[in-house]
Amino acid sequence: MKILVINCGSSSLKYQLIDMERENVLAKGLVERIGIDEPLLKHEPAGKEEVKISADIPNHSVAIKMVIDALTHPEYGVIKDIKEINAVGHRVVHGGEKFANSVLITPEVKKAIEECSDLAPLHNPPNLIGIEACEEVMPNVPQVAVFDTAFHQTMPDYAFLYGIPYDKYQKYGIRRYGFHGTSHKYVSARAASLLGKPFEQTKIVTCHLGNGASIAAIMGGHSIDTSMGFTPLEGLMMGTRSGDIDPAVISYLMNKEGLSAEQVIECLNKRSGALGISGVSSDFRDIEQAAEEGNPRAQLTLKMYAYKVRKYIGSYAAAMGGLDAIVFTAGIGENSISLRKMICEGLEFLGAKIDDERNNVRGKECEISTPDSKVKIFLIPTNEELVIARDTRRIVGWERPMS
Repeated sequence: MKILVINCGSSSLKYQLIDMERENVLAKGLVERIGIDEPLLKHEPAGKEEVKISADIPNHSVAIKMVIDALTHPEYGVIKDIKEINAVGHRVVHGGEKFANSVLITPEVKKAIEECSDLAPLHNPPNLIGIEACEEVMPNVPQVAVFDTAFHQTMPDYAFLYGIPYDKYQKYGIRRYGFHGTSHKYVSARAASLLGKPFEQTKIVTCHLGNGASIAAIMGGHSIDTSMGFTPLEGLMMGTRSGDIDPAVISYLMNKEGLSAEQVIECLNKRSGALGISGVSSDFRDIEQAAEEGNPRAQLTLKMYAYKVRKYIGSYAAAMGGLDAIVFTAGIGENSISLRKMICEGLEFLGAKIDDERNNVRGKECEISTPDSKVKIFLIPTNEELVIARDTRRIVGWERPMS
């Protein structure tokens, strides 16, 4: 069975074609600048060099057709015919309270996704566009929606509710939803396997640290709390997002600087976080380099970031009544040796000790804690596309043969 995994943005489309018999990636790629100047398809067949294709790409339907053409191309394609694609799995950012699991896409599901667009106006509309584009190009192929928020629907009400009038939750669905669910799901399950324990008997904190970042408490294989909230703005300080902030700051800035609420939120989303503190960049690689060169604000940014991650780890260990493992994943989590060390320093009281030699690695699944560390620390590269593909396979009813 071959599954095409699609992740649509407003002007981009990422894809992977996965052969589910061995879970091998046959090809992956990115279509960027859809509907704007100089669009480009970057197509990477497994084991071959990347192919770049320039063309007029006015919309996502044309982008999907170009992806299919690339996948079936006689020279750099990986399948002979579109009929070899058995199903399509779509990343959908927000499922609200409507979806606690991945689902087969129907007209009713599309309507529900559209209704959740108020909660993710930058993400759900292009996700829906991608679904409809695939339906147009592959009308008889099953389509499955896999939601970023679904994994966190196991949070108890006392964890997901805010301290605002209850009727605001009832009327508008204002609550913590959480994001990066497919990533947290994948790496926590891998950590349980590395621990050699049944998933349902583990207490794991997963740290998805990228330009967008979130932390989750995974107890017994279920998310019981996570740092992102009603939107992806809450939680950790991130590349350009402020993270946790006193909500009164919004009205204070509105009054002091004559800004609208929308302008303040735009500042908190796009000009704050690591960029706002460092004044250098939103890219932690640039900030780490500036810190090494003695830039005090870059150094402060790294200290703030490590401190905030460490606070969440400690609070989630308390929430679960213990801890078996800490997992680092995503761009920063997988590649920043120094930030992993800064975060873990001070967690010895939990029984978590990082090993400097083991930690001297990037992008490779491994244990980075000392042999005597009671709490294991893992680096696990995330694989959200594989989670989407596996859910798609399950939904359409195809079981992987026993090897």
